[in-house]
Amino acid sequence: RERFDFGGRDVASWFPRHMAKGLRQMRLALRRADCLVHIPLSGRNPALQEALGIRPHVLVLNKMDLADPRRQPVSAGARPGWCSGGVTGSPVPVPLQVVPLVARLVADSPRYHRAESSEHNILVIGVPNVGKSSLINSLRRLHLKKGKATAVGGEPGITKAVLSRIQVCEKPLMYLVDTPGVLPPKLGDVETGMKLALCGAIHDHLVGEDIMADYLLYTLNKQQQFGYVQHYRLGQPCDHIEPVLKHVALARGRTQKVKVLTGTGNVNMTMLNYPAAAYEFLRDFRAGRLGRVTLD
Repeated sequence: RERFDFGGRDVASWFPRHMAKGLRQMRLALRRADCLVHIPLSGRNPALQEALGIRPHVLVLNKMDLADPRRQPVSAGARPGWCSGGVTGSPVPVPLQVVPLVARLVADSPRYHRAESSEHNILVIGVPNVGKSSLINSLRRLHLKKGKATAVGGEPGITKAVLSRIQVCEKPLMYLVDTPGVLPPKLGDVETGMKLALCGAIHDHLVGEDIMADYLLYTLNKQQQFGYVQHYRLGQPCDHIEPVLKHVALARGRTQKVKVLTGTGNVNMTMLNYPAAAYEFLRDFRAGRLGRVTLD
């Protein structure tokens, strides 16, 4: 396929109401922040862009072990610092880089009304499910030898409120504030929203697992990422989602019993569960089982 048909979908319904409250809380927290640690994905939040411009900030490219190494990340406003990190358990440099980098940036920047304070307040921001809480927990383990202080999960919405400050380092004295994942109220276009949904930043049911799986297949083929062919033993790439989901449903045993009314009575039939197969397809992509893919 040369293009993908989104069927006139409207992304306005993909912005949960609780995120508006989260945005208000974050704006208040920004007043007490010395530095921002931003974990970006497709589209940066214009509601926080003004604060990003007047405070030092670090972009952390998390889950880099799932990204295509051939596609280099590019983002406007990336300076003064980059970090990179993973999700699959392999050693990554992010925790080692963040604290010294932030300390240097704060020392070299005006702190205005916080000039007298020796402690550093860092606000961690990003869209849902990009690893903000995981980053905070890893920094605590590295610098304080402490366990996790904030809940993590593979679904968006685990952190629903701006939490109390969480200490992550003693020297320098540094506190990080975890924040709820917040999407821009206006995502710009459906394709940006779809990319965020594939990465788990939007609840699947708000978008629809069927169209998400179809867009994922379109993207994999467009980028010539054919890892799904080998993973599902398809034999060759496929441009249509139905045969792929049928194969996934048969291979994974995703079936459902359906009652059919006939002229002689009710008959129970076993049919393939395509929504469950679509979810399997999405889950395999998010776990990196279909290869390393960069959507942007």
